[in-house]
Amino acid sequence: MRHSCGFGARLMASPAEQMNEGCSGVITDETFGPYYGNNMKLYYFPGACPLATHIVLEWIGKPYETQRLTREQTKEPAYLALNPTGAVPTLVDGDFVLTQSAAILEYLAEMNPEAKLMGSDIRGRAEMRRWLSMCNSDIHRTFGLVFGSDYFSGGDAAVAKVLEDQATAKVKSFFTIVEKQLKGRDWVTGQRSLADAYLFVMISWAEAKKMDLSDLPELRRYQKKLRQDKGVQAALKAQGLA
Repeated sequence: MRHSCGFGARLMASPAEQMNEGCSGVITDETFGPYYGNNMKLYYFPGACPLATHIVLEWIGKPYETQRLTREQTKEPAYLALNPTGAVPTLVDGDFVLTQSAAILEYLAEMNPEAKLMGSDIRGRAEMRRWLSMCNSDIHRTFGLVFGSDYFSGGDAAVAKVLEDQATAKVKSFFTIVEKQLKGRDWVTGQRSLADAYLFVMISWAEAKKMDLSDLPELRRYQKKLRQDKGVQAALKAQGLA
């Protein structure tokens, strides 16, 4: 299962995202139409899962454009014509429109093999996909319950607390697996890959929810290292998160 940030992104917004929600530039009827510029264009909410794509675009180092959206704009007919789920991210490359984070990330890596973000051989690519899938299908999915417990409980406060507590524990269990993988490594697969960009976003969400990661020193070391990465810093700054 692959996840994008739409309704879920509203639930999963970081405090910084909530404070900075809005749009950059002027929204016109042409904003959501086919994009025939020389650069790719990424539609996003600040701090949501498109941050992973934003980081990867920085790592690739080629020109691109972004369009920051409000949640209301993702429900407009013009945007729904691009992305029927009313979610982000959406990547527009000429007349090609792509949705879903994992698909977008792999498209960018395949289009830019010189960036070496997929793994150097068949086992390396499989390893990258293993950790990308954990971020996309396990950690991201479970965060939906962490942030959306009120919604999924139908407004029952007691049920909501159980959902959030159990989902938080499940997220922590995934991070414990990642903790073991990171021992002796600067990158989750041993070399920089798409999975690192996605994992950074997942750790940032845990931080926003004030999850206790004090017993995961490798994860905290890894997050600190990534925060010093120039591509990560540039993406965070562009989204108003740094």
